[in-house]
This record gives sequence, C-alpha cells and structure tokens, in this order.
Amino acid sequence: MKIVVIGGTGLIGSKVVEKLKSKGHDAIAAAPNTGVNTITGEGLPEALHGAQIVVDVSNSPSFEDKAAMDFFQTSSKNLAAAETAAGVKHHVALSVVGTDRLQTSGYFRAKQAQEDKIRRSPIPYTLLHATQFFEFLRGIAQSGTEGNTVRLSHSLFQPMAAEDVATAVAHAALAPPVNRTVEIAGPETFHLDELVGKVLAHDKDPRKVVADPDALYYGTRLTDKSLVPDAGAQLGTTTFDWWLTHVPPPPKR
Repeated sequence: MKIVVIGGTGLIGSKVVEKLKSKGHDAIAAAPNTGVNTITGEGLPEALHGAQIVVDVSNSPSFEDKAAMDFFQTSSKNLAAAETAAGVKHHVALSVVGTDRLQTSGYFRAKQAQEDKIRRSPIPYTLLHATQFFEFLRGIAQSGTEGNTVRLSHSLFQPMAAEDVATAVAHAALAPPVNRTVEIAGPETFHLDELVGKVLAHDKDPRKVVADPDALYYGTRLTDKSLVPDAGAQLGTTTFDWWLTHVPPPPKR
C-alpha cells in the first residue's frame, strides 16, 4: 500500500517510515524538507495521490498558544480536504495521553482542537494517545531550568521509548481504523522529577532537580492522573534503564 507519513522525517516519523518500508509498503516521508507542507498545502495533493493511508505524526514548531493552535487547526483542515479528494481510507494520528485533562495549557488546547477535527472528518481514523517519550526527558529538564536548578512536578507518568511509539503507530496504520482513541505507554511508572534527575545524573549534568508542587508542565499544573493512561493501555517493551544505557543522547547543537 501507499502510506504517506506527515512529519515523516522527524524522530517518530522517520522510524515509522522505516518500519512500513521493511514490511514492503510504499511509505512516503512527507514534510516541508521533502516538499510537502500541510500549512501552505504545497505538494500535499501530489503526495496523497493514490495513498490508502495517511499517518500524521507532525508537531507544531512552536509551543506558544496561538502558534500551536494555528498550526494544528490549519494542518488538520488541509489534510482532511486533501485526504477526501484523494480517497484516503484511514487517517492515523499521534497525540498525547491526558490531552483532555490538560486544557489549561494552550498547547494541549491546540492538540484537542486537532483531535476534534479528526473526529469530525469523514475519513475513518485511529487516534493514538502516547505518553511522554524517554527522548524528551532532557527537553523537560530544560523547560524547568532556573540557573542550576530544575524545578519539576513530582507527579506520576509512564514514559515510553520512541522506538515503541513508532512500532505502535506502524501497527495501527496497517490495521483497520477503529474510530476511537487508543492509549499507548511505557511498561513502568515513575515520578517526573525523579526520572529526569536520573537522566541528568547519567549525563553528569550538574543541575539539581527539585520537586516543586507549583512547577508547570507546558503551562499547566499536574496531578498524579494527568499523564498516566487508563487501564487497558497498550504497553511498550523498552524499559527506562535499557534505554538510558543503550540509546545515545542527541548531538548537542
């Protein structure tokens, strides 16, 4: 099958494309740097021509409230129109566990708007809600940094490896649409501040992580239920300890 992966050159998208190609499918990495832009519409009709499935793992380049809302609303509208014109049979989208519980955050309001557009679209869909990726833990540390201190919530979360996310996305793309949300998560539950502290210690980063009940996560306060999936979530197999010792950190810019 021809499967178009929007955001197909990013962390998750590149892995999804690779997994789909390994199963013999014509997987197309669609992104601005490959000539496909879901905001302007450039290259979108041509990329979707003959495609049976579209996978959207793209993300807003900005977490600022208005910029994120504009990105997800415009991209979703353009994708739905192009998919309808092309006769696409299945739309798979990646979103975040707890999106509906984090609506004081402008970014998560934008993700909710994206999900609402997918549900209203005539295209059959599968919506995957993933927990935070291990690969984003260093970014979470940066978001809470004040000098040499990292202030983070002590709330629970159940992060997962990007490789496991990509496996779940590729599996959903090759399965029939379910027209509902499916949650995916890591095999272990941790406290946010403590796990980020372990990553920084492994990196020999001198910053000190402090549990702060007032610390915000992308503009919103967390509870122990904010970032964890409901019972019945599909669980990845990669443990945090294995990931930390086997997956190298990204090169510093």
